[in-house]
Amino acid sequence: MLRILLFILISISISFSGFSQKELPWNLRKYDFVKLHFGMSLGFNQTDAVVHNSDNFFALDSVYSVECKGMPGFNINIVTNFNINKYFGIRFLPGLNFGQRNMYYVMYDGSKFYEKVMQIESTYLDFPLLFQLKSARLNNFRAYMVAGGSYKYDLSSQKKIPEDEKPKIRFSRNVYNYELGVGTDFFLQYFKFAMELKLVVGINNIVEYDNSQYTSSIGSMNSKMIMFSFLFEGSDSDSFSFRKLFHRRKGG
Repeated sequence: MLRILLFILISISISFSGFSQKELPWNLRKYDFVKLHFGMSLGFNQTDAVVHNSDNFFALDSVYSVECKGMPGFNINIVTNFNINKYFGIRFLPGLNFGQRNMYYVMYDGSKFYEKVMQIESTYLDFPLLFQLKSARLNNFRAYMVAGGSYKYDLSSQKKIPEDEKPKIRFSRNVYNYELGVGTDFFLQYFKFAMELKLVVGINNIVEYDNSQYTSSIGSMNSKMIMFSFLFEGSDSDSFSFRKLFHRRKGG
């Protein structure tokens, strides 16, 4: 999934950057001189995790191996962008992330191996704070990089596990991450559109230990998420420019 999204992002960026070599009228000429911009972000994610086996893993009688596989999800965020100058900015993107991880346990009962699958859903309140380094603008196109950190609060971890889903492990409510990403800006007539690919890596152990063999077999587990997002930002701090487009069409 990561390779496909990266290929799409690079391909579109190369196409637009080649097209932008021609002299074209600049859209949103004053965009970088306005300090504050607002917008929204919609995208897809793959929520995964890195599992580290515990020291007594092979001493356990029934759990032979454990693996986590990420599943597709989606995310929605509000964009608040502060321009320090035309090459550097700060972003705050509070929002919601919806995802799922599947835990695959290979069990041994003394005579044969069998597999147990746990489907664990997560709904995160997401609070990323990112620093943005932007390239020089080529007509109506530019590339950028983002780096920073985020705090995520898992709303689903508070839910009671239904009897028919037990045994099932829990994840921590609090997840601390660092984030790295790349993106491309396209300046349109009434707003700025961007595509962004980002890697989100958890710092803390997210396993809630309950003295069961399912958690004891895990030494630590760190969250990992790949996010591909579409961002829409207004041209000024007073109003989101979709309103200008709407009013102009209504007046016309």
